[in-house]
Amino acid sequence: MDEATLAKYQPVIGLEVHAQLLTHSKMYSADENEYGVAPNTNLSVITLGHPGTLPKVNRTAVEFAMKMGLATNCQIRRDNLFARKNYFYPDLPKGYQITQDKTPICHDGHLDVRLPDGTTKRIGVTRIHMEEDAGKSMHLAGETETLVDLNRAGVPLIEIVSEPDIRTGEEAYAYLTEIKKLVEYLGICDGNMEEGSLRCDANISVMLHGSKEFGVKVEVKNMNSFRNVQRAIAYEVERQIAIIEAGEALDSETRGFDAATGTTNGQRSKETLNDYRYFPEPDLPPLIISDEWLHRVAAELPALPQQLYSRFTGELGLSDYDASVLVDQKEVALFFDDLARLTPNAKAAANWVMGPVKSYLNERALTMADFPLDAAQVAGIIELIDAGKLNYSVASKQLFPHLLEHPTANATGAAESLGLLTQADNGELAGLVQQVLDANPAKVAEYRAGKKSLTGMFMGELMKLTGGKADPKLANQLLRAGLDG
Repeated sequence: MDEATLAKYQPVIGLEVHAQLLTHSKMYSADENEYGVAPNTNLSVITLGHPGTLPKVNRTAVEFAMKMGLATNCQIRRDNLFARKNYFYPDLPKGYQITQDKTPICHDGHLDVRLPDGTTKRIGVTRIHMEEDAGKSMHLAGETETLVDLNRAGVPLIEIVSEPDIRTGEEAYAYLTEIKKLVEYLGICDGNMEEGSLRCDANISVMLHGSKEFGVKVEVKNMNSFRNVQRAIAYEVERQIAIIEAGEALDSETRGFDAATGTTNGQRSKETLNDYRYFPEPDLPPLIISDEWLHRVAAELPALPQQLYSRFTGELGLSDYDASVLVDQKEVALFFDDLARLTPNAKAAANWVMGPVKSYLNERALTMADFPLDAAQVAGIIELIDAGKLNYSVASKQLFPHLLEHPTANATGAAESLGLLTQADNGELAGLVQQVLDANPAKVAEYRAGKKSLTGMFMGELMKLTGGKADPKLANQLLRAGLDG
């Protein structure tokens, strides 16, 4: 589609994100909440909805929902009711889902997201409500039957519903990235889209620029990555514009996304959906959130990505890029935060975390939890460099690998035992500088004739003589004095 036609229309996008909660048990029963076990093993008569069984609300799931609400600047509802959402499908053993209809526990919030161009956009959060997941229907290749695994039935979910404030696939990507970081920082969901613990549906419509009336909304499901959400939005926007431009009417429908082709396909019409027949859940009393309970949960909130980003850029003076990279992963951000409290050189701390530390982890497919050194050991390396007792090259190539192999050692003791500390004797170093100059008279002449780029060559030769242990600042001063003299 040509750019001029695309430019006539404004996409309008709202996202619904389902996050599976990391509780030990299910939302309304004591059945285990565990991924990857043998099919149909985490079940009881409560999950299966046998007559005479009664559900009971998972207190931890409620607190997780409250934390997400507070993290997204929502109002927390004090009087909560549960509702039955009725529909029949093989993976819903009770024939209904216990959810929240008109009384979501969190409402009227917002999330500020940073976009690729460096600007910030505020996206409204309409509601966050608690519910239970359905089981999983499996359609195996070559099989005509549908197999059902009910382990997931009853697993606690929160559904995070945004306002239709998103206008591009890039904004949707940024919003989802922020949601994922929040659930991970809060420790309420692992954010794994491939395993289905974080799932997203997109409501998409288009309207002419300047219009105040939204177009016909289409819901797109089955997206298992942020990139696929972005791809689905791009395809669906063009599909809807093409239909409108052809003078045809858009259907309000649910469509699935095919990652292999990058296209969406119709699944069912919104007009033909069965009425869910919501009504109050008769087996659960109202859930009351007291002031004491809410204040305790609020006090337990950890430092969140935006708070750390503000501290890193404001108090520590890091660039937007450095701060964004550091807060992208919770464990990395917290390690850096600890490190920055142990050294006044925040920029060096950031460089070490984003450089040698992350390289070590990436090369071995490890997480920050597997990193063998603590923040104090890395701070010790930085202190030696800043004191002129060690240069970065020796620190990163010799001392750092040694400490990784001997994680109980400290930086100073290890550097001394390995003989890595710099030679700070002016007289000895001055003699070595003169030795380098005497060995390269032609290059000295070229330098003095104006080829100043040879400084690096002379420094390299000097470092060879000192085994890399010369103080770089002192060596550079003495070298320039000899060359310019």
